[in-house]
Amino acid sequence: MNIFTNKKTALLSLLLMTGQFLFAQIDKKATKETKILYHNLKAISKKHILFGHQHALEYGHGWANEKNKSDVKLVTGSHPAVVGIDFSGFSGYPKEEIQKTKETLRKNVIDTYERGGITTVSWHFNNPASGGGFYWKDSISAPAVALIKKGGSHHEQYKEILKTIADFAHSVKAKDGKLVPMIFRPFHEFDGDWFWWGKKYTSREDFIDVWQFTVSYLRDTLGVHNFIYAYSPDNRFNSESEYLERYPGDNCVDLFGMDDYGDFGREGKYDLEAGIKKLKIISDTAIKKKKLAAFTETGLESIPNPDWWTKILLKSLRRERIELCYVLVWRNDPKSPTHYYAPFPGQISVPDFLKFFEDPFTLFENDFNDIYKKKL
Repeated sequence: MNIFTNKKTALLSLLLMTGQFLFAQIDKKATKETKILYHNLKAISKKHILFGHQHALEYGHGWANEKNKSDVKLVTGSHPAVVGIDFSGFSGYPKEEIQKTKETLRKNVIDTYERGGITTVSWHFNNPASGGGFYWKDSISAPAVALIKKGGSHHEQYKEILKTIADFAHSVKAKDGKLVPMIFRPFHEFDGDWFWWGKKYTSREDFIDVWQFTVSYLRDTLGVHNFIYAYSPDNRFNSESEYLERYPGDNCVDLFGMDDYGDFGREGKYDLEAGIKKLKIISDTAIKKKKLAAFTETGLESIPNPDWWTKILLKSLRRERIELCYVLVWRNDPKSPTHYYAPFPGQISVPDFLKFFEDPFTLFENDFNDIYKKKL
């Protein structure tokens, strides 16, 4: 069975015939759908890349909470292949508000799965030790990673928060009775200094300890078997050793990622050679360790460059035999006139984005089906 549905199909024909790939997911009890998705993401990365957009279905430029709508679909006719959500509302709020957030996201995740799309989850985790937000400047200066690890003053509280996440993971059951797989990306951009879990405020040992506990507790104690775990620093590395400086181990990571806005045009500054080098590092690391790789966050705010999609992003992704399963751009704020990272009707980069969309290398949601049912 061919899971691809249009002209982009032909490039995958060899992969469809050759089938198996020698790599392993960290969760040996992962659901069948999660295992198949994991294998298919690896296969896709050989010849294509999936396009993703954060909060694509929750809101867009000038709108919010409209059924089956996304700015990407308004422009191309297809939702992005990968839809980003966030667990930021799962702690630090009244129970009623948390439950409302969970119900909204549960529907989002299930709807994406039933259309054939993929969900990735970031976690802007409000500081559990200070009662502040996820940014260091808002967290009342509490270096909480040391406090939530085993033996720390807030460890039991952290376990309760992880139970909230596990409950959600167990609740996303689709009409076919299957639990929806999700790519879970905790403690992202940990090499920066803007989040309370950042490198400046957290020892290497404590970071690794908390990461290992998080995976083990969710997977082995709470029985979450529909997560693919992603490790994604920001772009503050220039070698594999620097990239892996806080790596928690092969048994705790499924996917190597990177968040990089700075090299791809933030504030009008480009350093594409540096960005491509870093993408090659995560791709090579994934190949070596038989795991997945992805460009977990990027984008150009307000997209003032009308050719950014093909001349900057696509050109970079196709260099150096880089194997990435997806690239995700950040959100489109519903109220801000300038805070957006994907085009919407009338935005200056729409013509170029349509070229990006039509390119055989990129895949959107309408380009495939049954990605959870049949290995490539």
